[in-house]
Amino acid sequence: MSLLPSLLRSLFLTGIFSFLAPVLFIGIILASLVLLSYVPGLELLGKVGLEQVAHFLKVFGSDSALRGLIIIGLVCGGVGILFDTYAFYRYQQLKE
Repeated sequence: MSLLPSLLRSLFLTGIFSFLAPVLFIGIILASLVLLSYVPGLELLGKVGLEQVAHFLKVFGSDSALRGLIIIGLVCGGVGILFDTYAFYRYQQLKE
């Protein structure tokens, strides 16, 4: 039985989940800050938080928050794929 199909399936799933994890995490933070900006007395905290998160994303995305979010997701996806490749290699080595 060839190991290539299982390796490729594992790398594909790992890449997708590793990309989605930081994107969803930052999305939840942004949604929380937007909701916080509607609470009376906490509007300033929500707006300042949104500005800070947008500035953080703009640093990675060359003045584009969306591009920054995608860059962070792609980097995390690449790291996840590298880690999965290493784990697959170690598993094959220890199995023998």
